[in-house]
Amino acid sequence: KIKRNNRIFEEIMTKVLKISKTSKDIFQEMKKERKRRLFTWAAGTALCLSLLGCQGEEKMKNGYYTAEMAEYDFEGYKEYVCMLVRNNKIIAIEFNGRDQNGFIKAWDNEYMNKMKTKQGTYPNEYTRLYSSRLIESQDISQVDMISGASTSGGRFVRLVTAAIEQAKKGDHQVVIIEE
Repeated sequence: KIKRNNRIFEEIMTKVLKISKTSKDIFQEMKKERKRRLFTWAAGTALCLSLLGCQGEEKMKNGYYTAEMAEYDFEGYKEYVCMLVRNNKIIAIEFNGRDQNGFIKAWDNEYMNKMKTKQGTYPNEYTRLYSSRLIESQDISQVDMISGASTSGGRFVRLVTAAIEQAKKGDHQVVIIEE
């Protein structure tokens, strides 16, 4: 009876060993599968980057870029933007205006009170809003105009667009924008 059980056990084990793989075989298959998946991921990522990677669009170079209007506006201020780019992103931007003496528009309390009453907004408010919206969206076309500050908003768009072009070239010269 024992011989018969041993023979049956041997037959079963022989069949099991024929259909099962050794741990070395399993390990080799796992390595192949891991390489296949890594290759698939890398190829997919490369394709994505080539398609979405600004489709050949130049990246902005690190540094500070400034654009300013050529003329003073009707209130006596020349608006400007100065932006800081790092890793193809605008990380800081100042949008303001200054008079012929260098006085900053956002600091003019008399002008602020007059404009707030008449327009519902004022330079210290709308310059920060335009700037924060640009930093958040990283896309000037996504920055909505603010009611009461649409003239400055239009200048903001033109100034930022010019500064971005300078950043793509890596040109740190101040860009002058004609009205």
